[in-house]
Amino acid sequence: MSTTNTPVQANLAFVFPGQGSQSIGMMAELGERFEAVGRRFDQASAVLGFDLWALAQNGPEDELNATRNTQPALLAASVATWDIWLAEGGPRPGLMAGHSFGEYSALVCAGALDFETAVGVVADRGRFMQEAVPVGEGAMAAILGLDAQALGEACAAATDNGAMVCSPANLNAPGQIVIAGHAQAVDRACQLAKDKGAKRAVPLAVSAPAHCALMTSAAEKLAARLDAIELGAPDTPVIHNVDVAPHEDPFSIRAALVGQMTAPVRWIETIESFAASGVTAVCECGPGKVLSSLVKRINKGTPCHALGTPEALDAALNA
Repeated sequence: MSTTNTPVQANLAFVFPGQGSQSIGMMAELGERFEAVGRRFDQASAVLGFDLWALAQNGPEDELNATRNTQPALLAASVATWDIWLAEGGPRPGLMAGHSFGEYSALVCAGALDFETAVGVVADRGRFMQEAVPVGEGAMAAILGLDAQALGEACAAATDNGAMVCSPANLNAPGQIVIAGHAQAVDRACQLAKDKGAKRAVPLAVSAPAHCALMTSAAEKLAARLDAIELGAPDTPVIHNVDVAPHEDPFSIRAALVGQMTAPVRWIETIESFAASGVTAVCECGPGKVLSSLVKRINKGTPCHALGTPEALDAALNA
């Protein structure tokens, strides 16, 4: 999907949500107003062999939250939102980034990856993640109100001298870090974090513990899968989670996507890199407002528009 003929607004950045932004009924209002939503979900459904739109609208919720389904659903939602943005006259941003799996949405919208190819890849990525850790053996939790060093100490102490995995997975915002690993170790780390002064420890509804060493086998399978697809140079720089840097050549993009599986999402640094590059406005391209909230916590002076409803989209276009 090339956007090279669309004017660029250099001080604008787009961010694309990852798992956790899905909900039953997402994109319903945009779907009523814009054909692009149905078109993208139809394309994804043809690749997957089932009705992805029906799942997104009607559930069941546990099926939508299954990693193998969540990722294609959010990909279709984010790319449809991008289609609408461009069709309504929105400018192309100067920078992009995706939170976790959202990097795939960013790469599609930056013209580096074909949408239907991406649907198949992220469905497989979700399956690889689930195969790596059976349901119930892994967990993730958001730790609120504790600094990174203290939380790292809590995670290390929870691993039973290295017998289990528990580590920071998403460095989301100051005072908000997600941890991942074996369920028992994550539970123990949550209690240790509270003992160290954390305000809250919130278990997350995920079916696989992303961005930790338990994803090593999934990363190996993903590497082979990515070797079999075509990738191009993005027409908009995409800041990758693993090294907070953009990449142009397919080899480096593949390496960043594979590395992301076992490394933490460096979201705080990503948003800080936007500011350092002159970004003064951010749009969240997809359902929900998770990333908008994080952007505002990281850089209070940067307005962030979520585009997941017609009203929010209109407001962003007229900002």
